[in-house]
Formats: sequence, C-alpha cells, structure tokens
Amino acid sequence: MKYRVVAADSRMRRDGKFLETIGFYDPQAEPKKFEFKTDRVSYWLNNGAQPTLTVKNLLKQDRFFEKMEGLEKGLTPEQLNIERKPERKRKPKPKKQKS
Repeated sequence: MKYRVVAADSRMRRDGKFLETIGFYDPQAEPKKFEFKTDRVSYWLNNGAQPTLTVKNLLKQDRFFEKMEGLEKGLTPEQLNIERKPERKRKPKPKKQKS
C-alpha cells in the first residue's frame, strides 16, 4: 500500500480536496520507501503547515530539518553531505496470554 503525502487545508474533509502532492510513502517496502519534494515541503512548512506525526518522523529520518538549516546558512547540498538515518527496528508486540 502506498500513500501520497499532500498539503491539505484543515477546513476540508480528510479525504477531500488537497492543495498539492508533496511526496509519497510506502511502508510495506523493505526498507520503507519515501520521497519528498523538499522545496515544496519547505514552502508549506514556512507558510504554517503542520505535518502529521508520521510525516514529521519521516522528515526527521530523512534529516530534512538539518538540511534546511544548512541551506539557510548558505551551504550547498554537496557541502552538507547529510545522509538519511537508518530505519528503526521495532520489537514485535508481546502476545497477550489468555486467562
């Protein structure tokens, strides 16, 4: 199952119209695949957009905020040399025992 990452107006229905597609996320791929249009994500965040918890975690894993901070300081993407963090491995939830 793949998901689109979109910029949406909070006054619209959840599955209604959205403003722009800014990326995608495939949680079932191994490793998980996701990609963002960094210039558009930056634009929407600077204009007050609030990312969902999942999108915020993906941006952190991609080190998006570190890259934007470096670019604001005038560094080029080659000078930054920031790579994506490895995917976290989660422990499986323990099974409940029947009483």
